[in-house]
Amino acid sequence: MTAYCHNGSLLSILKRGFLYMTKETIHLAIYDTMTDWEVGYVVAHLNSPEFQKTPGRFQVKTIGDSLDPIITKGGLRILPDLSLNMLEPQDSRMLILPGGDIAAKGSIDSFVKKAAQFLSAGIPVAAICGATAALARFGLLDELPHTSNAKIFLEMVGYKGSFHYQEKLAVTSGNLITASGVAPIEFAIEIFRKLDIYTDTTLQSWHKLYKAQNPEGFYELMAEHGNE
Repeated sequence: MTAYCHNGSLLSILKRGFLYMTKETIHLAIYDTMTDWEVGYVVAHLNSPEFQKTPGRFQVKTIGDSLDPIITKGGLRILPDLSLNMLEPQDSRMLILPGGDIAAKGSIDSFVKKAAQFLSAGIPVAAICGATAALARFGLLDELPHTSNAKIFLEMVGYKGSFHYQEKLAVTSGNLITASGVAPIEFAIEIFRKLDIYTDTTLQSWHKLYKAQNPEGFYELMAEHGNE
């Protein structure tokens, strides 16, 4: 698998003879205490051309409340690519909101307001863990099917959308994706499906490899993409 990562992806790109000249941008919100592991699968595979329908189509840019560095829950120091006031929905393909210790407490409301602008403009928003509570505080989950860590977790912030709560690890409703904090793989799959990054068979094999931890998933990926 390692050898393929070093050699196969580059050969695949050269054989296909193209990369997207103008990349579509996925924007990842970053703030202090953000739970870095919740978006690890998403970021890594969005940026990797391996197995993608159109390699190099997407890039990920980080968005901070300002251009000051943030410190993640895991202690990583990240310098934002852009500040929030520089971001407009029409310049983005999706906004991703990770969880964080401060997310459910009103401390990321500026990002939630931007998420509302995205949804109004028809641009997808994906939120996981505490970020779902931040959306709930703002009323963005009141009318749409959604999930989170638990229904009671959202009820603690006083939201009115409990009728639409679904006991699932991840839910896509139109342009809104929500997920439990214990479901980074399911979160990634919903994002990949929404962005149409992989074929259905590739996505099934990807799930088999990373979620079921079944090595057959890797061999299926090789069978489908090994000669590219």
